[in-house]
Amino acid sequence: MNTIDVVILAAGKGTRMKSQRPKVLQTLAGRPLLCHVLGTAAQLRARSAVVVTGHGAPEVEASILGGTRARAGFDLKFVRQEPQLGTGHAVQQALPALPGDGTVVVLSGDVPLTQAATLQALVDAAAGGRLALLTVTLPDPAGYGRIVRGDDGAVRRIVEQKDASAAERAITEVYSGIMAVPARHLRGWLARLSNDNAQGEYYLTDVVAMAVADGVPVAAHRIQDALQVAGVNSPLQLAALERAHQLRQAEALMEQGVRLADPARFDLRDDARTGLPAQLVCGQDVEIDVGCIFTGRVEVGEGARIGAYCHIGNARIAAGAVIQPFTHIDGEAAGVQVGEGALVGPFARLRPGAQLGREVHVGNFVEVKNSTLADGAKANHLAYLGDATVGERVNYGAGSITANYDGARKHRTVIEPDVHVGSNCVLVAPVTIGAGGTVGGGSTITKSTPPGALSVSRGRQVSIANWARPVKEK
Repeated sequence: MNTIDVVILAAGKGTRMKSQRPKVLQTLAGRPLLCHVLGTAAQLRARSAVVVTGHGAPEVEASILGGTRARAGFDLKFVRQEPQLGTGHAVQQALPALPGDGTVVVLSGDVPLTQAATLQALVDAAAGGRLALLTVTLPDPAGYGRIVRGDDGAVRRIVEQKDASAAERAITEVYSGIMAVPARHLRGWLARLSNDNAQGEYYLTDVVAMAVADGVPVAAHRIQDALQVAGVNSPLQLAALERAHQLRQAEALMEQGVRLADPARFDLRDDARTGLPAQLVCGQDVEIDVGCIFTGRVEVGEGARIGAYCHIGNARIAAGAVIQPFTHIDGEAAGVQVGEGALVGPFARLRPGAQLGREVHVGNFVEVKNSTLADGAKANHLAYLGDATVGERVNYGAGSITANYDGARKHRTVIEPDVHVGSNCVLVAPVTIGAGGTVGGGSTITKSTPPGALSVSRGRQVSIANWARPVKEK
């Protein structure tokens, strides 16, 4: 097994992004580009990762350091490249932080979709002291360094586009910016770099010619999947990479049997607030309509249906449930659970801690937060249930709310089984509505009610005959 140390180049300004946010913190599938690369390093079981920062370094380091260190499982370090004098100069800054006995894998912080298996194959190609390059053949290689091979097919050097001849620019095999190299060789080669080139920079790619001159074998691990080495330099490229990535996720789900109405209108993203990675687990015969967004971990049971334009995050949806269009489910850290055969939406909102039992109905413009609705309970429209325990078969009327907050503390409302709450009621917590009871429409309930009772609390109706409505002055 090779001991792997990763260097991630993340110092670039990203001028073409036209953003105050550093390029490596732009997000793809809900996660900063640099976090994608660090996640791949973790899958590679790297011993350490050295991130070379420059433009926006304090922001980059502050954004990445906390959560990543806890989850990555490797020693994470930051070094700064100031000024930015090329890729070779960037790796020179990382050199003091690198152990001398491993294989160094150089990655780019704006190339987010390289797979760990691809990098492992690259590391394997570097075994025995070789320099290994990740290459790809592109129909339009503009902007990439070209792989120059000898008559025997062996790699001789990499030439950057600005320094390439017309014949060299016609080469379609390009260097991805990713290499694996024994640390013991890398130190000497970096010390010999020169900036005698069209850009006046220190190119890391010059180490290839040095390896050839030193008799060190150079291996090219060529892949066909250009998406794995695609970088991001502009909003247009970021959007294109987002759609390509989402389409691959959609295709993977459909191969498992999920029915997507349109795989081009589907998104699965990390949850930026909780840090939960994107994961959608579906049972058989799940149907997902167009425009749906899933964040964090979502489980959807067998035969469940998700309507168009729903946003669902950190939730468990049981078998046979129907989530109607435009529903917003956001479990955050507490999660949301929707029971078997439940009907939610359209235009419903389930917030953290919402737990719906079997055959529960939560209808249009109903919000549920930190509340449990037992089997068969219904709140069909225009209602709020916060910090409530709702019993079986309760019917909760339109316009009714639980007043759960007194300005300092939250209080709980308990609605026991078989209660009927009329329209436009206010239940002022803490309060319990006894089993089988009825709350008359328009009532404000401030005291607990006995089982089976009709509870009404509202002013007496008064009608004033011949009342003159006010008229606007002309």
